[in-house]
Amino acid sequence: MGDAILHHKAAVMKRKTSYSNLEQVKNIGIVWDASKIEDLTYLSKFCQKMNENKTEVKVMGYFPGNTLPNQYTAIRYFSIIKNEELNFFYHPVSSESISFITKRFDVLIDLNFKKLSPLQYISSLSNASLKVGLFEPSVKNNPYDLLMEIKSPVNLEDYLNQVIYYLGMINSGTVQKVG
Repeated sequence: MGDAILHHKAAVMKRKTSYSNLEQVKNIGIVWDASKIEDLTYLSKFCQKMNENKTEVKVMGYFPGNTLPNQYTAIRYFSIIKNEELNFFYHPVSSESISFITKRFDVLIDLNFKKLSPLQYISSLSNASLKVGLFEPSVKNNPYDLLMEIKSPVNLEDYLNQVIYYLGMINSGTVQKVG
C-alpha cells in the first residue's frame, strides 16, 4: 500500500530537471542508508571536499535501529530519520524530512543501495534539479535523471568519486529527462 501511495505521489509531481556543470552546483542533498556506520568516514570526507569547493551538503540518513550511534549526533550537515518519525506506510513525516524533500537542491545523490522505503520516498519526491542514483535493471519507475552502473557490492567512496567524475564531465545548458 505504501508503494502504491508513493507511486501515485511521484506520478503527479511536477519538477523541472536542470543541470549545467559541476562548478555551478551550490548545494547537494544526499540520501543515505545510515545502517553502515563505517560509511560515515567516506561521507564526511566527501562533505568536507564539497565544502572546500564552496558547495553546501545536507545529508538525510535513515537508521533502522532503536539506539542512534554516538557518531551520528552533533554533525551540522547531517539529519537522521528514526523509526518513530515514520508513518504506518514507512514514509517519513518529520519536519526535517519534509523540508529536505521540498528543498531545491542542485543535485541529489542517492546512497540508498538497499532500497529502504523511507529513503526511496525522499528520493522519489525530492524537488532536486538533478537526481543521481544507482542503476538497477529490476527497478521500474526510477526517479533518477542520471544513473550510475557499478558492480556489487557498491563501495561508497568509489561511488561518490564516480558521481563527481561524471557530473564534472557534463557541461551543457540543461539536462532533459528522457522517458
